[in-house]
Amino acid sequence: MKYDILIKNGRIIDGSGNPWYNADIGIIEDKIDTIDDIDGRAEKIIDANRMVVAPGFIDIHSHSDIPILVDYHAHSKIRQGVTTEVIGNCGNSAAPMNEFVKEYRDRFAKSRVPDDFQYDWETMKDYIERVEMQGTSLNIAPMVGHGTIRMNVVGYENRSPTDSEMQEMKNLIKQSIKEGAWGMSTGLIYPPSVYAETKEIVELTKTVAEQGGIYFSHIRGEGETLLDAVIEACEIGLQSNTPVQIAHFKSSGKPNWGKIKIAHEILERYREKGVDVTFDQYPYIASSTNLTALFPHWTQEGGAEKLLERLKDHETRARIREELGLNYGWDNILVTSAKNNPEYDGKNLKEIGEVMGKDPFNAVCDLLIMEDAQVPSVMFGMNEDDVEWAMKSPIGMIGSDGSAISPEGILGKGKPHPRLYGTFPRVLGYYVREKNVISLQEAVRKMTSAPSLRMGFKDRGLLRERLKADITIFDPQEIKDNATFIDPHQYPRGIGYVIVNGIVVIEKGNHKGNKPGKVLRSH
Repeated sequence: MKYDILIKNGRIIDGSGNPWYNADIGIIEDKIDTIDDIDGRAEKIIDANRMVVAPGFIDIHSHSDIPILVDYHAHSKIRQGVTTEVIGNCGNSAAPMNEFVKEYRDRFAKSRVPDDFQYDWETMKDYIERVEMQGTSLNIAPMVGHGTIRMNVVGYENRSPTDSEMQEMKNLIKQSIKEGAWGMSTGLIYPPSVYAETKEIVELTKTVAEQGGIYFSHIRGEGETLLDAVIEACEIGLQSNTPVQIAHFKSSGKPNWGKIKIAHEILERYREKGVDVTFDQYPYIASSTNLTALFPHWTQEGGAEKLLERLKDHETRARIREELGLNYGWDNILVTSAKNNPEYDGKNLKEIGEVMGKDPFNAVCDLLIMEDAQVPSVMFGMNEDDVEWAMKSPIGMIGSDGSAISPEGILGKGKPHPRLYGTFPRVLGYYVREKNVISLQEAVRKMTSAPSLRMGFKDRGLLRERLKADITIFDPQEIKDNATFIDPHQYPRGIGYVIVNGIVVIEKGNHKGNKPGKVLRSH
């Protein structure tokens, strides 16, 4: 038999959690045809001697909705071995997008896109078709964001929806899932998601359940409110009969270190009640979000424009200062990108305040005004012991919580969280090889079959005959993340080949420019 690609001499870790075994893999078109000791011909033969051959990694928590339209190569993810990304997380998805949302994004979501970038779609179907028309190097699976849905219908108003608005939101969710979304995500610390009461989320999630979807949640706080927030997420799953995925599971802020174990006990109790709840995590002690997340939620009622007005008012600014509750010191919060003030990229808020000649609070307020409220940051608030403890849980999986970017062009600006470049190699190199926190086969399971099962993918996530040929080949002794908080735009080492739908995208560490990725639709 003649194969399109023949992978020889590799150690197979098939994604199931089983130990490695020796076998060859023969690929025809976009599928794995044969896994055996193969003596055959092929258009391309890959010698995987001393390498691990694994399913392509599935990043279950990604924010590449817009970046994938800016650069189809998806460099920072595909070079980690990621072959599929789940997008539309934390309540924020590319679609749906009515005229209000479009105008808002044109004003307040242009810092990481080219000047001529067009928000020119409306429905999930439109967005998917735009991705497919352009092409992409990896697969994407979209979620629909509750914040985006609420923005389309209620805007940034802090109130419950009317009955007609509730029905409109349900219709948008139903339509988005029918057009390809796999479920709904919430971002319950971010406006406008934060303005929703639990009963609203339950009712909307019932619509998700009717369509066979999943509920993903950035829960309502990961510090003081962690335990109540975990209970809320599980209750939503219980009351709506929907599978639940808790995003970036962690205990944030020193007073809350160790709570991760109690939170996990809550998950186990709800699993015993029949709630199918799991979680993802990234392997770092720092989080990343916009600086606006530091402020009380009322400051953002009405959207970013109203926030900026409030920051310019001295009395309102004084009230914000009084109500500000930080889990971190000012020197533990780094600005990753300030488009209009790039000299602040990589500096912490204490340093920026010193440069400005102001205290850190006023420096933050003034920087947000100068940057049109668009200042992403990194916040050091977690504990290494908690990260390792959570990683050992069998109900957890790995997700980057980051976008697909590149060192070049507009996506290469600033100093983003290194998880965008290093999440998966960091687990395999640092936590598996160096620290022995989990086994190699368990790490691969958390990156492949576990997220595939969570999403309901039927044709990828395992190395099996007749499944799609999404494959990552890496050297277990060499794989390592190189990205740091000071110098994040660095690709990892040790990943030799990445194959997406039977096409080689990464060969000997180099991107071939191919774009065989597909939009994986739920329907």
